[in-house]
Amino acid sequence: MTSKSISILGCGWLGFPLAQRLLAHEFLVKGSTRTESKLKKLTEAGIKGYRIALEPELKGANVNDFFNTEILVVNFPPERRSNLLDYHTRQIQHLISFLQQSTVKKVLFVSSTSVYPNVNREVTEEDVLTPKKESGAALLKAEAMLQQEKKFTSTVLRFAGLYGPDRKPGRFLAGKENMDNGMAPVNLIHLEDCVNIIVEIIRQEKWGGVYNACSDQHPTRAEFYPVAARKMGLPAPTFRSEETSSFKIISNRKVKADLNYQFIYPDPLAAIEKL
Repeated sequence: MTSKSISILGCGWLGFPLAQRLLAHEFLVKGSTRTESKLKKLTEAGIKGYRIALEPELKGANVNDFFNTEILVVNFPPERRSNLLDYHTRQIQHLISFLQQSTVKKVLFVSSTSVYPNVNREVTEEDVLTPKKESGAALLKAEAMLQQEKKFTSTVLRFAGLYGPDRKPGRFLAGKENMDNGMAPVNLIHLEDCVNIIVEIIRQEKWGGVYNACSDQHPTRAEFYPVAARKMGLPAPTFRSEETSSFKIISNRKVKADLNYQFIYPDPLAAIEKL
């Protein structure tokens, strides 16, 4: 990669290690956080830190300088609130208005496979979507808003369930009893693969597309979560015996083919042994 500037809007659990990786590739990295206390962590890591929030209007110090960049990674989820869809849409509208006046040419939007409803089959990027959850609907609308803009080019990256350091899946269902949907396959991706895929999209300049990012293997909930809980010394969840499940299987064929990418952690069951 050649040395250039990149800004990460949302420099937290995923954004911070991504920023560190991009620094290693000789990018000038700018990172935003909503809290004053986290600015010191960014600065100590060599990341130029900014306190920025979308409430839903864009607020913060030195906002113009943060967006004085060629590439922007948009990495914040819809907030849990009563008017989630409307609020997130207004956040994205305010962001786009600012980007139209900025030097940003490329946007990578971190989305989620929650945009796919459970249709009891494999889903790909080409599926026509009607999300069941409001958060999924908010993300799908944000994707469309960003991708239809002409001032910049956007790539959408839909991550499956995130896990890794400080986000161990054994905690998710520990101790719960007689849960439904035990035979449903899980769709997960490790933090290291998340970072690698973003870096490869930037390195290979894969702009203007939509990608799913999910591990190769899909163990069932009844297989995965008891093992994950026991690994942490927590009580294992139990599941009802059932023959039918509501599920989806996220296809990762496109991201592997387009990026020539091989997953570091293709099997979540094997990966939790290393957490």
